[in-house]
Amino acid sequence: MIDVVVVDDQALLRGSFRVLVDSAPDLRVVGEAGDGAEAVRVVTRTRPDVVLMDVRMPGMDGIAATREVAVSSPGSRVLILTTFDLDEYVYSALRAGASGFLLKDTPPAELLTAIRVVADGDGLLSPSVTRRLIAEFARLPETRAVRLDGITDREREVLALIARGLSNTEITQTLHLSVGTVKTHIGRLLHKLQARDRAQLVIAAYESGLVSAGG
Repeated sequence: MIDVVVVDDQALLRGSFRVLVDSAPDLRVVGEAGDGAEAVRVVTRTRPDVVLMDVRMPGMDGIAATREVAVSSPGSRVLILTTFDLDEYVYSALRAGASGFLLKDTPPAELLTAIRVVADGDGLLSPSVTRRLIAEFARLPETRAVRLDGITDREREVLALIARGLSNTEITQTLHLSVGTVKTHIGRLLHKLQARDRAQLVIAAYESGLVSAGG
């Protein structure tokens, strides 16, 4: 069973998300919050697998709350939900520790799938989200905050393709490797870069300078 906390300042939306999540046999809502500060308290108490986090809320917003959750409950993965499809939110949310980013008008079935994907440890970065993230890096000053010491050449290749938004299947086809081998490389990258999931690997790839927005 995947435990979920729903965070949104609109009670009607929280209720809708609760009904949707609870309708899935493998998911259940274990808590709700109407603002960021309350979200941190609820998550710290319930330790859910996934947090559905709104961005714009009174007081502490979803980005700040995500940053706090990453510290207080590192096993809880945050899936950002917002009506605002803006570059600044994509970068800020992922940099704060979010594992995924979806718009609130995402079809219900896709939202449930996204919860499962994030709970399983995979970052949810659709090609459109990855493009926005790349665009955001293009606007930022060049940074080298992450070092790739100890990363093999093959792991660098895999990391670069992850940063471009390729799926595991696409990486296997590009590098002519088996699915198992690709998963092994990704596991090693997660360990070496101390990244929680695929989303954090994308951040590391750009902040290390391995790939750039220009290609």
